[in-house]
Amino acid sequence: MAQVVYDRKEQFQQIESGLMPGEQIIAVYDAIGTGTGFLGLTDKRVIVQDKSFVGKRIAITSIPYGKVSAVSVVSNKSLAGSFFSSGAIAIHVGTHTYEVEFRGDNKAQHVHNVILHFITG
Repeated sequence: MAQVVYDRKEQFQQIESGLMPGEQIIAVYDAIGTGTGFLGLTDKRVIVQDKSFVGKRIAITSIPYGKVSAVSVVSNKSLAGSFFSSGAIAIHVGTHTYEVEFRGDNKAQHVHNVILHFITG
């Protein structure tokens, strides 16, 4: 099994506690900005901690890869230099879009590539 990468042990443990039998964690990355606390990837789904609920409530949302219609690299600058010139991605599920920003372009690229692998495979 490949080494699981994660930013914060408590986030990893939170996702680990909710795994389905046989499900494997791929990565858990801390998110920056408002709304999202972290994003986790398993071999079955994307897991997003959403902090945007009223009254300081938090939701853990599981998104099966089969429900993801697209994954985007989000940038506020020209993509002329590099496809991954941003640390943010958007995950499109039906009419909803989850936008997640990470510390570092490499994390966004890893998340994008893992999701793309599962939705195109």
